[in-house]
Amino acid sequence: MSLIKLYFPFVSPVSQRARVWIPDTEEVWKSAELSRDYKNGDASLQLMLEDGTNLEHKLDPKTKNLPYLRNPDILVGENDLTALSYLHEPAVLHNLKVRFVDSKLIYTYCGIVLVAINPYEPLPIYGTDIINAYSGQNMGDMDPHIFAVAEEAYKQMARDERNQSIIVSGESGAGKTVSAKYAMRYFATVSGSASEANVEQKVLASNPIMEAIGNAKTTRNDNSSRFGKYIEIGFDNRFRIIGANMRTYLLEKSRVVFQADEERNYHVFYQLCASSHLPEYKNLKLSSANDFLYTRQGRSPVIAGVDDTKELCNTRHAFTLLGINETYQMGLFQVLAAILHLGNVEIKDRDSDSSVIPPNNRHLTAFCELVGVSYQDMTQWLCHRKLKTATETYIKTLPRLQATNARDALSKHIYAKLFNWIVEHVNKALITNVKQHSFIGVLDIYGFETFEINSFEQFCINYANEKLQQQFNMHVFKLEQEEYMKEQIPWTLIDFYDNQPCINLIEAKMGILDLLDEECKMPKGSDDSWAQKLYNTHLKTSSLFEKPRMSNRAFIVKHFADKVEYQCDGFLAKNKDTVNEEQINVLKASKFDLLVELFQDEEKATSPTGQVPGTGGRTRLSVKPDKGRDKSSKEHKKTVGCQFRNSLQMLMETLNATTPHYVRCIKPNDFKLAFTFDPKRAVQQLRACGVLETIRISAAGFPSRWTYQEFFSRYRVLMVQKDVLPDRKMTCRNVLEKLVQDQDKYQFGKTKIFFRAGQVAYLEKLRADKLRVACIRIQKTIRCWLARKKYLRKRNAAITIQRFTRGYQARCLAKFMRRTQAATIIQKYRRMYVEKKRYRQKQAAALVMQTILRAYMARQKYQGLLREHKAVIIQRHVRGWLARCWYKRCLVSILVLQCSVRRMRARRELKKLKIEARSVEHFKKLNKGMENKIMQLQRRIDEQTKDNKSINERLAGLESSHTAESERLRGELNRLRGVEEEAKNKTNQVTSLLEELERVKKELSSTQREKKTIEDWAQTYRSEMEKMVSELKEQNGSLKKEKDDLNRLIQEQSQQMTEKMARAIAEETQQLDTDLNEERSRYQNLLTEHLRLEEKYDDLKEAMVSSNVSKPGHRRTDSTHSSNESEYTYNSEYAELEEGSRAREDVTRGIDTSLTLKLQKRLTELEQEKQSLRNELENKEDQFQRARARDDAEFKKARGAELEYESLKRQELESENKKLKHNLAEMRQSLLGDKAAGAGAPGSPAYKVLLEQLNSSCEELDVRKEEVLILRSQLVSQKEAMHHKETMTEPSIYAEDVSKLKDADELKQACIGLKDTNRLLEHQLQTQRRSYDSEVETLRGELQNVKEENNRQQQLLAQNLQLPPEARIEASLQHEITRLTNENLELLAEDPTASREARVIILRRMVDLMEQLEKQDRTIRKLKKQLKVYSKRIGEMGAGQTEGQTSPGQMVDEPIHPVNIPRREKDFQGMLEYKKEDELKLVKNLILELKPRGVAVNLIPGLPAYILFMCLRHADYVNDDQKVRTLLTSTINSIKKILKKRGDDFETVSFWLANTCRFLHCLKQYSGDEAFMKHNTQRQSEHCLSNFDLAEYRQVISDLAIQIYQQLIKCMENILQPMIVSGMLEHETIQGVSGVKPTGLRKRTSSIADEGTYTLDSILRQLSTFHSTMCQHGTDPELIKQVVKQQFYIIGAVTLNNLLLRKDMCSWSKGMQIRYNVSQLEEWLRDKGLMVCGAKETLEPLIQAAQLLQVKKKTDEDAEAICSMCLALTTAQIVKVLNLYTPVNEFEERVSVAFIRTIQTRLRDRCESPQLLMDTKMIYPVTFPFSPSSLALETIQIPGSLNLGFLTRV
Repeated sequence: MSLIKLYFPFVSPVSQRARVWIPDTEEVWKSAELSRDYKNGDASLQLMLEDGTNLEHKLDPKTKNLPYLRNPDILVGENDLTALSYLHEPAVLHNLKVRFVDSKLIYTYCGIVLVAINPYEPLPIYGTDIINAYSGQNMGDMDPHIFAVAEEAYKQMARDERNQSIIVSGESGAGKTVSAKYAMRYFATVSGSASEANVEQKVLASNPIMEAIGNAKTTRNDNSSRFGKYIEIGFDNRFRIIGANMRTYLLEKSRVVFQADEERNYHVFYQLCASSHLPEYKNLKLSSANDFLYTRQGRSPVIAGVDDTKELCNTRHAFTLLGINETYQMGLFQVLAAILHLGNVEIKDRDSDSSVIPPNNRHLTAFCELVGVSYQDMTQWLCHRKLKTATETYIKTLPRLQATNARDALSKHIYAKLFNWIVEHVNKALITNVKQHSFIGVLDIYGFETFEINSFEQFCINYANEKLQQQFNMHVFKLEQEEYMKEQIPWTLIDFYDNQPCINLIEAKMGILDLLDEECKMPKGSDDSWAQKLYNTHLKTSSLFEKPRMSNRAFIVKHFADKVEYQCDGFLAKNKDTVNEEQINVLKASKFDLLVELFQDEEKATSPTGQVPGTGGRTRLSVKPDKGRDKSSKEHKKTVGCQFRNSLQMLMETLNATTPHYVRCIKPNDFKLAFTFDPKRAVQQLRACGVLETIRISAAGFPSRWTYQEFFSRYRVLMVQKDVLPDRKMTCRNVLEKLVQDQDKYQFGKTKIFFRAGQVAYLEKLRADKLRVACIRIQKTIRCWLARKKYLRKRNAAITIQRFTRGYQARCLAKFMRRTQAATIIQKYRRMYVEKKRYRQKQAAALVMQTILRAYMARQKYQGLLREHKAVIIQRHVRGWLARCWYKRCLVSILVLQCSVRRMRARRELKKLKIEARSVEHFKKLNKGMENKIMQLQRRIDEQTKDNKSINERLAGLESSHTAESERLRGELNRLRGVEEEAKNKTNQVTSLLEELERVKKELSSTQREKKTIEDWAQTYRSEMEKMVSELKEQNGSLKKEKDDLNRLIQEQSQQMTEKMARAIAEETQQLDTDLNEERSRYQNLLTEHLRLEEKYDDLKEAMVSSNVSKPGHRRTDSTHSSNESEYTYNSEYAELEEGSRAREDVTRGIDTSLTLKLQKRLTELEQEKQSLRNELENKEDQFQRARARDDAEFKKARGAELEYESLKRQELESENKKLKHNLAEMRQSLLGDKAAGAGAPGSPAYKVLLEQLNSSCEELDVRKEEVLILRSQLVSQKEAMHHKETMTEPSIYAEDVSKLKDADELKQACIGLKDTNRLLEHQLQTQRRSYDSEVETLRGELQNVKEENNRQQQLLAQNLQLPPEARIEASLQHEITRLTNENLELLAEDPTASREARVIILRRMVDLMEQLEKQDRTIRKLKKQLKVYSKRIGEMGAGQTEGQTSPGQMVDEPIHPVNIPRREKDFQGMLEYKKEDELKLVKNLILELKPRGVAVNLIPGLPAYILFMCLRHADYVNDDQKVRTLLTSTINSIKKILKKRGDDFETVSFWLANTCRFLHCLKQYSGDEAFMKHNTQRQSEHCLSNFDLAEYRQVISDLAIQIYQQLIKCMENILQPMIVSGMLEHETIQGVSGVKPTGLRKRTSSIADEGTYTLDSILRQLSTFHSTMCQHGTDPELIKQVVKQQFYIIGAVTLNNLLLRKDMCSWSKGMQIRYNVSQLEEWLRDKGLMVCGAKETLEPLIQAAQLLQVKKKTDEDAEAICSMCLALTTAQIVKVLNLYTPVNEFEERVSVAFIRTIQTRLRDRCESPQLLMDTKMIYPVTFPFSPSSLALETIQIPGSLNLGFLTRV
């Protein structure tokens, strides 16, 4: 299909219009879309820009060329520009912009070229983790990177045995120096050094030196290299760095004396000026950089963010590392300072033809002092010059301008000499004596330059770029031709730009350089005459040479990149590079040795190629003899152009002899803005650096290339089923013939299909249209299904609603009919009821009227009768009243007297009550405690009780007086009646009686008023008392509330304190765990380093022995020695060591002693570091213990104060409770007594009030009592809990931590602590033994007393003594239980209550007795063991001391006597006996020659460990310390030896890891420590070691187990590493989910599973193999969990790292694949029962990365969800994944830059490491939890296959 057809509309209705690129003045190229279809013959295109603007684009009427087509969006942002379907300038520019600005990717491939864009900000992509990630990877398998290019060069050097070169080019500020530096860092990190001289560090150390003396700040770059350099990094035959060599080219000497605005001189000058205040630089007489002419011209002495003082320290450190000592360094600084002072020498005019230097010029004086020359000589020759003729010599004065130029020329010459001297010494430091096998050259050279004013320097630079571009074009052309020939594609000549004519114009005979050299030889040659020669020679003969219209002193050269106009001014002077010879002679006569060395013979200072100052060349190490001064003068006659041409020719020869790799650095903008892309500047550099030429060459042929399998996988959707054949090649051929009609648009190779430009875009368009049609069909079908489903749901809903509505209506009708009928019935009965009620009302009304009328008549009659009766009564009462009046008068008189007396008493009582009331109020104000208030209440109640008692007494007296008075008045009444009879006769006394009556009435009224007053006072008093009682109740309630608040506050404070302490303990425990893990990791890393050094030392010793010892014999190496073996070696080893030392003495005679000294120094440093770690661990443990003790003390103190306060409060409440209880009891009794006494006055109000108050007080006191009891119980329980927590929990926690440390046996410090603990335990054990002995004596005395008192018990005890110890204990217990039961029955018969108490006492006594018996039994067993050992020793010594045994011996014999010893003679003791001479045979058969496979399959797991321990037990049993030491040492050495020999075999390493751990567990289980004997059986406890404490050896074996574990992890990592990326990322576990995208020239590993490709099943099978192998070997389950966790960490880390470095893997479909693969791994964990081992958590970063690829990435809600989801990923990783996210299909959308910035803003506050990649080398610290064995040693049988017949079971 022709490209023009892509501009036509397609038949498919879903096709999109074509998008094109049109030129633009601002953006260079602008994207647009066809708004109207193009037809043949149209003169213009109707376009619509991206902003919606319509535009008409006119076509060129001559060419009719259509604008460039735009690539599909799916291809935009590709890693390789050659993967683009349309290869042209706008496509390249747009792809670079998208990657740089949107994805923040600075590297992009362009075929064989790596394009690097300067980001102008530091990026975290150059760390060691990135280097490790790229190491060993194919160049196309990872994202573009400078490390990928370096790895490709390193790999090709090793594979093809051919030298390599990396050519880094670009204009100033593009990042050339940094790229070259990172390439060298990669080589130094990956290859390492072949010797101990740290050559790779020296290679890197040359960078700061060369930057200091050769880099400067320019307007374009703060660290611009002002010279070119080519560094050859040499490698040996094992491809390790052995040295390096540097060549330099065209140093910009003019910068020493002149700098433009905003530029600086070389960095070293400013570093010296910034450090001038330091004491060591005082003699240089420097000051600020603004004080010197050579450093202030640019007016920018400071670079932002750069500390020149610190940089000078780095430079000096680099000098020191390269072997340049302090003396030479200070000499160099003297020369540099002298140059600055020379620039400040002021030269003045004497006249028009001469000049003069003012006398005593301080800067010239300083210059002369620093360089050691005469002041007069320098003054003379700075202002004069010597002219020589054939016969005479003249001295000519110089004008001021020429003298100044001569001064500057001298400064430049001195600096150039210094520069060459430094380069020479750097090369000397980088060279070694080892033979160089190959090298990789790194060329850091300036790119094509064009400025407003271009001079000689730009001409040379562009000349060098012309040569490099020619070499580049030829190499690209050659690679294209090789690719076509390899695939057997018909080769057609590709037309490409050949710049050989331009090169001939410059360097050929009569070329520009040739004419320049010729003009320099002319006596009166000038720039103008040279320009005229150029015009005359080339203007008419060369089309590449032009003359400017407006100038006769310039010329134009058409370079491959652009036209450049050069100004002829200064060409001759710069080419000659002359300097006053007399000035040089003055400097050569200097007293300063370094300056004399600088100006020595040129063959010693420069290269043999004739390089002059400022030029480069290969620096030789040989120094030729001096051949006279004429050589120097001849050397000066060679021009700079000639020397540069020769150096360039040598460079091209070197590059042509190597395989080149190209890095093109691009400067994105001129303002140094981070990630800002200027299209104009970028396209200029792309044209200049040859990238577009590469694109043009690729586009001229078949740029797009697919393998058949990739093509089939990608475009399977364009095929029908009948097109798919078993042969993929034939299938692809048939499909392409149908899709693309033009056969010239593609070619079929052997393994690939080659496409012309644009064809992949056409196929992608067809694929997208097919997928779009399929999507529309799927959407149509799904929408139809959804609509029909929705319709059916609505229809069913409508039918249901109708059914329910109709039913509802029917039910409503039936309900209405029922209600109508019911209403009719209700109305009938209602009306009947109303009529009946109305009738009854009328009837009742008539009856009422009748009743009322009749009652009225009866009442009238009754009233008449009543009035008559009452009149009679009135008469009777009047008469009686007259009689009573006299009586009342008498009574009133009596009452007046009584009231007066009572009023006087009442007033006294009132006064007393008021005083008490006032005192109560005062007391209430002053009262502060509950007890005083209650006591006041009690006092008031007592007073009220007394008042009540007095009132009752008063009432009783009044009542009795009233009774007596009544009797008296009755008698008086009778008398008055008699008197009345007499009064009838005495009418004359009536008047007096009436007066007396009036007086008595008045008295009566006054008495009534007094009575009323008393009643009012009583009422007031009652109300006051009630008010007082209520106030007391309120106070009581407030006190109760306050008490509750205080209790709650106490509880809250207690809870807060408990929580605070718990949190503090938890945090401290967590911190200590973290510190412990870190120390454990450091310790294990030190063990690894120690093992590595041991292996290296062994290799060196073996090499020495093999090279120098004639009769090599077996000798132990230092790798077999541990920290304890210096004291645990046996005699035979001494002889071997002596032989080894003699052999080493013979060997080391021919070996470099410096290497041995360095190794010894390194070992010493490691030992010191190890000791420092031990001390640090001790300090941390001490700090931990002190902190814990301090916290415990503070907690106990606070808790004690709190408990004391609560105790005081409890005591106070108890006292109050007792007082209240006592007072209430008394009050109740008094009230009951008063009630009984006042029974005659019931219903008294005061009595009721007091009784109610007393009852309420009683209830309240009961409540208080319950509260006090509850509070007391809480305090007691809390105190017990705290005591239990302090005594049990915290020590148990700490003990648990210590036990973990002991079980882990990780740190050697634990060994020291274990020794101290064992000593303490031994001391405690001896103390307990003595106490147990005393207890046994006491028990024996008690038994003797019981024998004497009770004969039956004596007989029973005698029977028990005949039984074995177990039966004896049981019989004793049975006897004691029987006795206690009888006593219990007797007590129960006597008193049941006492029997219960006695039963409790008996049970406690039984428990104590059982505990004592158990202790006694353990003591007896230990004594039996000791007695057995002592008796054996005594028997061996032949001493007859057993007869002299005293009572303690008899005491020991007594419990041993009844043991049935003959019964145990046939039982094995679980020991193996061997002879000392059989030890080597034991180690050989059991360790060195043992095959793990047979042992694991046929025998019990850990059998070698059990056998070794049984042999060790016998050595311990016979107390042979030498045998113990030799056995353990031989075992450890043999295990190390077998691991060194077969360390790559997983089965062997796993087998010995399991056996080493089992041996370690046996040493613990049978050590005799209580902590390790908890799970032992009685028989196993008897088998414990009895004579030796092997705690120190346990630490050594633990270290050995750590080394084996790390070896196991490395072995597994080596096996899994090749599988992980292929199985987890590249292989499509779910077929068809992801499609293959075009990958360009650098093909990645295919994701289609071919033969030999690893899949996820391969990983799972390998994991199962690892697991089954470890299980067969009997590895501890906890250790297996740690191994699996490490395996999964490696899988997750490697997968995530590759995901972060591969843009093609960051897609939605790949996220699904990863999640599926992770689920398969989790299923494997679930099947193996390892879900709780922590392995799943190690995959969490990978899981979250896969989820991040699949979640939505558009809105702020999505950003929030991502931030909350990706907690295991760092911010750098999240942003990296989002930047790398690449749609595989057109239906996916890219992540916008705004969304990524939103994510960065939300994650800004995260405190985390900026590291991008996970550390794949990290190994979790391993622990070995104690795992006791249930296997009895005496049951182990030794199979004959082990050839251990010399072992004897004991």
